[in-house]
This record gives sequence, C-alpha cells and structure tokens, in this order.
Amino acid sequence: MIFVIAFKELRSLFFSPLAWSILAVLQFLTAYLFLGQLELFIQVKPRLILLNDSPGLTEIVVTPIFSNAALILLMVMPLLTMRLISEEKRLHTLSLLISSPISITEIVLGKYFAIVGFILIMLFMIALMPLALLLGGNLDYGMLAAGFLALFLLLSSFAAAGLYLSTLCTQPIIAAVSTFGLLLFLWIIDWSVSLLNPQQSSALSHLSMLKHYQPLLEGVFKSSDVIFYLLFIITFLILSIRKLDAERLQH
Repeated sequence: MIFVIAFKELRSLFFSPLAWSILAVLQFLTAYLFLGQLELFIQVKPRLILLNDSPGLTEIVVTPIFSNAALILLMVMPLLTMRLISEEKRLHTLSLLISSPISITEIVLGKYFAIVGFILIMLFMIALMPLALLLGGNLDYGMLAAGFLALFLLLSSFAAAGLYLSTLCTQPIIAAVSTFGLLLFLWIIDWSVSLLNPQQSSALSHLSMLKHYQPLLEGVFKSSDVIFYLLFIITFLILSIRKLDAERLQH
C-alpha cells in the first residue's frame, strides 16, 4: 500500500501545473548557473595549468552547481510538501483517509516516498549537465557521487520536515511558509550564532544542515553527516505518524 499511495500522490502531482513549473524553473536556473561556471572555468584554465594541485572541472563547475541547487530547492521544497496533509484537512478528506483500512505509517510513508520520487526526477535533470562534461573533459567521480548523495539526503530531509509541518496546518500556504522558515533557520543557525557568540557555534553546528552538507559536497565523506540526515528524516516521519495517530483518535 505504501507504493500504491506513493504512485497515486506522484501522479496527482504531475496532473497539476505545479510540478511542471517547478521542473522548468529549476532547469532554467541551474542551466544558467552551469553555463556561468563553465565560462569561468574556460577563462581560468590557462592559469590553472601552471599551478600544482589546482582545482579541476568538478570543483569549479559541478560543486557550485550542487551548492546553488540546494539554495534554490530550499525555497522549492515547501511548495511540494505543503499540500501533502494540509490539503486533505482543507478538503475535509483526512477523516476518510485515516479511517480507511490503511495504517497511518503506510499513509505517511506513501506520501513521503512520492516526494522522494519527485526529488529523484529533479536530481536526474540536474545530473544531465555535469554528465555532459564527460564529452570533453574528466570529472572526479568520487566527488560527483558525494555531491549527488549530499543533495539527495538534504532534499529528503527537507521533504520529511515539510511533511510534518503539513500535518500541523489546515492551509497549504501556511504549511509552506512554516516549512520555509524552519528550513532556513536550520540552514543559517550556525552562521548567525557564530557572529554573536563563537563559543556556542560549535554546539549548534550539529543542528546546522549547511555544516553537514558542505563536507559531503567537497568529497569528504563522514558517517556522522549521513547519520545526521537519516536521524533527521526518521524523527520527522515519526512525528508525522504520531500527529496523524492523534488525529485518528479524535475522529
């Protein structure tokens, strides 16, 4: 039932213009940034040849694309998750859904995997640009794989948080704004505190999504960063299940 719900949610998402608009805007923005980084690499390439251990095509072109894509998708993901549960509440269909012979866990995971499926589609479209560089250059496959993994874990975390906040709201737009506020706070928490109190920065860095994203993006694989994202996802999925369980008891 999880995959049945996921397929239904993903199909309904593509029946709306939202999914197509997001894919079009994302591809346009990333393509523009990609061409800009590629032009920069062409300009500095003669000077890079004279340097020892100079950064390559992956560091100059691909890594900034992943970094910029994360910021763009931080604003996009709330639009994808805002309707998952709050739309059911707005249309008064949530009571029918949670009273059906389907477990709350299946409902939550089904809706979550639908967004994960859309995330994979977005990553595939983003991947076409770096992979096109193989026609005329060499890439660091390890760094490329780490970048894809980092972006996938980051977006999956965004989706889990957005799903939970969607269970708390009855209006999709409120869920979207709340999700964006939470994700932005977790993105800049270490940066903002370090300006005011550097001693507290190290403690709060464990909650910063940027702190765990940047090392993976640079090809530094640490299990602690991966575990952080997995625990983040599991925590918000459990919170979503518990919230809908409470809704079921009320009905």
